[in-house]
Amino acid sequence: MASVRLYEYWRSSAAFRVRIALHLKGVDYTAIPVDLVANAQSSDEYLQQNPQGLVPALAAGQGPLLTQSIAILEWLEETRPEPPLLPRDPVERCRVRAMMQSIACDIHPLNNLRVQRYLVDELGVSEADKLGWYHHWIAQGFGALEQQVTGVQYCFGERLTLADVCLVPQMYNARRFQQDLAPYPKLVAIADYLEQLPAFAAAAPQGNADA
Repeated sequence: MASVRLYEYWRSSAAFRVRIALHLKGVDYTAIPVDLVANAQSSDEYLQQNPQGLVPALAAGQGPLLTQSIAILEWLEETRPEPPLLPRDPVERCRVRAMMQSIACDIHPLNNLRVQRYLVDELGVSEADKLGWYHHWIAQGFGALEQQVTGVQYCFGERLTLADVCLVPQMYNARRFQQDLAPYPKLVAIADYLEQLPAFAAAAPQGNADA
């Protein structure tokens, strides 16, 4: 695969997903930090490359900049099929994608940095109420996902999938914001197992140069 550059922020769970997948697929990449706290994503230079001003974004060789973590994960699966991170069966693929999207579309967007900033800066929400907002959406999403998982070490059956790639970063965020995880023993057990795997450990936020 041509030289790969990943525009990311160390604590971004969306970027964390892509780092995990790159390690699982054995893709060497150069990390280019985009400091979200310092609003580097809003710089003219970055917006010229990525008008959404979000991370992650990925460039492979001279190709166009790829954006949106789930789209990037799908691109990696299509261009680097080994090891496979989606089942072959269409129904099973749909079920794994549903788990992915429940995290990436239903939980994460409501709790990311720009939403939290808007709650505080524009709506005047207190820090305590902001934390309550965060806990509400995690609880709602994890509550459903806890019932959907079918494996013990993995989210779906007995093999690693993109659902696992999405779970670990969201679990990292939940712990960071002191979420009560007692109601989700299956998710906690899966995340604890996955975090010990080399690709997940190598992608962990604390290991990033900009951490």
